[in-house]
Amino acid sequence: MPKPCLTTDELTTALETLEGWTAEEDGKAVTRTFKFGTFTQAFAFMTAAALTAEKMDHHPEWFNVYNRVDVRLTTHDSGGVTALDIALAEAMNKAAG
Repeated sequence: MPKPCLTTDELTTALETLEGWTAEEDGKAVTRTFKFGTFTQAFAFMTAAALTAEKMDHHPEWFNVYNRVDVRLTTHDSGGVTALDIALAEAMNKAAG
């Protein structure tokens, strides 16, 4: 059974404590661009985030160019943002330092 999507108010409240994350215009995903000093640092972040995502069984949509990692989180089965996306966003912020 799909996890429930956050309400607009719940999403707004969650984003207040998630540095750097914003909701897409339709509210169906949250996004952030992480920038690092080097490609190696960006890749190390992606490795740490991937291990966490695998443990959570929740995987990001992301794109890496050199020192930048663009991330989009949504819960496809639910059709929007769930608590799982917020938890992964928090873990990614922690991994980024």
